[in-house]
Amino acid sequence: MVRRVAVVGAGSSGLACIKICVDEGLEPVCFESSDDIGGLWKFKESPEPERSSIYRSLVVNTSKEMMCYSDFPMPADYPNYFHNSQLLQYFRLYAKHFDLFRYINFQTTVKSVTQRPDFSLSGQWDIVTINREGKEERHVFDAVLVCSGHYTHPVLPLSDFPGHETFSGRCFHSWEYKDADAFREKRVVVVGIGNSGGDIAVETSRSAKKTFLSTREGVWVISRMSSNGLPLDMTAITRLNNILTLLLPSTLVNWATERALNQNYDHRLYGLKPRHRFLDKRPLINNDLPGQILQGALVMKPNVKGFKDSGVVFEDGTVEENIDAVVFCTGYKVSFPFLPPALSEGPHGDMTLYKRLFPPSLVQPTLAVMGLFQTKGPIMPIVEMQARWAVKVFAGLSSLPSKEKMLAVIESETKRNMKSYPCHRQAALQVDYIPYLDFMANEVGVRPNFVTLLLRDPVLWVKVFFGPCTPYQYRLTGPGQWAGARQAILTQWERVAQPFRTRVVPEPESRPFSFCSPWLLIFGGTVITAVLLSNNEVVPVLHGPAQILDRCNIFLKDSWFTG
Repeated sequence: MVRRVAVVGAGSSGLACIKICVDEGLEPVCFESSDDIGGLWKFKESPEPERSSIYRSLVVNTSKEMMCYSDFPMPADYPNYFHNSQLLQYFRLYAKHFDLFRYINFQTTVKSVTQRPDFSLSGQWDIVTINREGKEERHVFDAVLVCSGHYTHPVLPLSDFPGHETFSGRCFHSWEYKDADAFREKRVVVVGIGNSGGDIAVETSRSAKKTFLSTREGVWVISRMSSNGLPLDMTAITRLNNILTLLLPSTLVNWATERALNQNYDHRLYGLKPRHRFLDKRPLINNDLPGQILQGALVMKPNVKGFKDSGVVFEDGTVEENIDAVVFCTGYKVSFPFLPPALSEGPHGDMTLYKRLFPPSLVQPTLAVMGLFQTKGPIMPIVEMQARWAVKVFAGLSSLPSKEKMLAVIESETKRNMKSYPCHRQAALQVDYIPYLDFMANEVGVRPNFVTLLLRDPVLWVKVFFGPCTPYQYRLTGPGQWAGARQAILTQWERVAQPFRTRVVPEPESRPFSFCSPWLLIFGGTVITAVLLSNNEVVPVLHGPAQILDRCNIFLKDSWFTG
C-alpha cells in the first residue's frame, strides 16, 4: 500500500504535488536542492549550475485566472499578467495557507532514485540524498513524483556554426541572461524566436545600438490582450472554441485567425510570417515586438549560417558586422540524471511517457514525471491535474493500460503531432490543452458533467461552457471537490476587473432606449411586413416566440450579470 511519497523539487509542480498527497491521506516528503520554494520562478542575480534561471523583467504569459491552482484563486488585486516576483509571492501564500513548508527539506539534493530489489512486488524506490552538510542519506519510498523541471541544461549549438572559434564577440545562452544593462549601445544578435527570444530581443532593443532577431522559420505573434483589452487566454481558451476548432475545417480557422493577426500588423511585411499555419505550432506571445520592428530598433533576420571575425553571416548571404554579443535562445536538454537510465528509452535517449506522465516500462506504476509537456495554454493547471491522477494511480484507484497499449498510444499521438512538429522530440511533448485536462479529469472522476450541470445549475453551465476554461471547473464535483469552486467561477471576471479600478471613471449618462436602433428598425420592419402580407394571420403565432424570447432574456441576464 502506498503511503510515503517522495516529491523531487519545490517549485510550482512540487507544491501542488505535496498538497494533493496530503489531501489523499499520503505522507509526502519533498527534497528541494535550493534554500527556497519557487523553482524556475525564483529569480537569482547569477545563474547557478544544474538549476533553472530567469531574467529580471520576466512577466507571465498566461493570466492569473487561467494559471492559478484550482482551489486557491490569486489575489483579486493582482494584475492579470504580472511580474515573476508576484508569482513567487503567490506560491508563498499557497504554501502557507495549506501548511506545506513542513513537508519540504531544503538544501537537499536527490542523488539517485533506483528500484528496490523487490520492486516488481512492492513498487518501492531507494532514494539517496545529499543534505546541506554534504552527507548522504538513504530513504525508502512507496512512490516518486519528479518535479525538478526541464529548464536546467541549456543547449548551446555553437558547433553548428563555422567560425565561432574566432568570433570576437560574446556568445552565450539565454539561461545566463539577466537584463540588458551590459548591451547599452552594443550591436546584438538574438537567435531563436520562442517566448524567451522575443522578450530578450525586445528588451535589448530598447538600449542597444541595434538588435537583430534571427529565426529559422518565422512565427505568428499574438498579444496578451484580446478585444476590449481583456486577457487573451480568458477569451480564447473556452470549451465552445475548442468544439468549434474540432468541428470547423482547419483551413477556415487558420485563414480567419491569420487574417485577424495580419490586420494588426502584416506578418509578411514585418518579416515575421512563418512557413506553418497558425494552428500547427505555438505562437509567440509578445505585446511589444512589432512596435520595436516598426521603429527600427529591432531588425528581423533569417537563420544564422556562421561567424566571420566580428560579423554574423546569415543564410540569405547578408552579414552584420561589428556584433558585440549573440544570445542563443535555443532551448534546453531534458535531463534527469538521478533517474534510472532505463527510463530514457526513447529516440536520442528521450524519456518515453504515457500521456506525458508515466514511464510504460515500469512493472509497478509508482513513479510519475510532472510537467514534461508543451501546450497552448497555462502549465500549472495541467501539472496539478497530473498530480491528482498520479496519486490515484499510486493508490490503485485508477489503473493504466498494458505496456503494449501505452506504447501504441504514445506512438499514435507522436505520429499525429509530427504533422506540425517534424522533430520527434518536439512532437512527443505536445498536448492539447482542454482535451488533455478532460482526459485526466475523467480518470480522476472530476470532469464536469454538462448535462447534469445544465439541468441543475443553468447559470453555472453557461459560465463553464461559454466562458474561460478556468481550473475551478475541476473542483465542482468528485474527489477533491472544493465548496468555493462555483463562486470562484461566477466571480472570475470580477477579479479580472479588480486591478483596473485605480481611478474613478465617470459613468455614461443613462439614456432612454433608442427607438432609432438599426437592429430594432430592421426587426420591426420585418414583423410589420409579415403581418401585412399575411393579412393579420401571423399575429397569434407571434405570441409563442415572444414568450420564449422573454424567458431567454431573463435567463441570459441571470447568467451573465449575476453572482
